[in-house]
Amino acid sequence: MELRPRTLTVRAFLPAAALLILLGWTGLFAITNFSEPSGGTRWAFFFFAVLGLTGLALPAVAFLNKRFPSNPPPTHAVILRQAVWVGIYLPTLAWLRIGRVLNVSIAILIIAGLILIEWLLRLRERSQWKPE
Repeated sequence: MELRPRTLTVRAFLPAAALLILLGWTGLFAITNFSEPSGGTRWAFFFFAVLGLTGLALPAVAFLNKRFPSNPPPTHAVILRQAVWVGIYLPTLAWLRIGRVLNVSIAILIIAGLILIEWLLRLRERSQWKPE
């Protein structure tokens, strides 16, 4: 039995994106409207923010990977990982803002670091890819 890679469609990511958006933004709404700010609710805020933003970024990342194909083609796990990077970036900036240490140079350095990590991971995948 020969396994061929399936073509990447944005539609395949819509159920996961909808679930993440629903969980994330519902949780954020509940945290901000029905709880007092404390240590536990702050971490819940970051957790739900990562979920919600990952859900929002998932279709966009899938579309960009479909629009600009690469070799080897990205798997579903790669696209989910790239969406999670977006979901992690913005709550990280919010966390730094709480401590009043966020500035433009730190935000640029963080995004450059995340892009470098993703580029190195894709480079590793490319070096291990064996076309059939």
